[in-house]
Amino acid sequence: MSSPHVLLLGAPGAGKGTQSKRIADRFGVDHITTGDALRNNKEMDISELGFEYDTPGGFMDAGELVPDEVVNEIVVTALGNADGFVLDGYPRNIEQAEFLDDRTALDAVVRLGVSDDKLIDRLTGRRVCPSCGVNYHVEFDQPEETGICDECGTDLEQREDDTEETVRERLRVFAENTEPVIEYYRDSDAYVEIDGEGSPDEVWEQVEAAIEARNP
Repeated sequence: MSSPHVLLLGAPGAGKGTQSKRIADRFGVDHITTGDALRNNKEMDISELGFEYDTPGGFMDAGELVPDEVVNEIVVTALGNADGFVLDGYPRNIEQAEFLDDRTALDAVVRLGVSDDKLIDRLTGRRVCPSCGVNYHVEFDQPEETGICDECGTDLEQREDDTEETVRERLRVFAENTEPVIEYYRDSDAYVEIDGEGSPDEVWEQVEAAIEARNP
């Protein structure tokens, strides 16, 4: 089996981070996220593109969205340096999907399907360690001591964007912007939809089987 090229799609809270890590470990590929790619290339010289800022970091430090043209080049550079990959968080729109298609072939496009009610339960119950970044959940993944990080002993926090009102807005934006990307890939032979509402182990069994079937 060659190192697969996997695109993982799903709404916030669908479990992309958990399953991406398992894919990377199981198949020996790089886990590439838009956020990591941008942070790793904050100082890239983009002055020839004629934007207001000469580096991606300029947009990030100003709290502005990094233009698609810059994101595209950064992500494709990261993919080109990887023997195989699982891509998480990109593409976010049809233009990015078309750009990606022109530059790499995908073996599996895995969509994690989870209902909005389940996503809201997952995200509003999430608790995060502000020191080491480990995630917990008040119902599904509790720390040994309530409210305390197992790894470093720091008090856990609820992220500001994990309140119900904010979560509903995030899901609305996702549906508006990213659902068209799902439709873009739906007729592809690489596309598969996984029921993401089971336990992480149950979801993983489906994800692993889908990738193996498309990358023998």
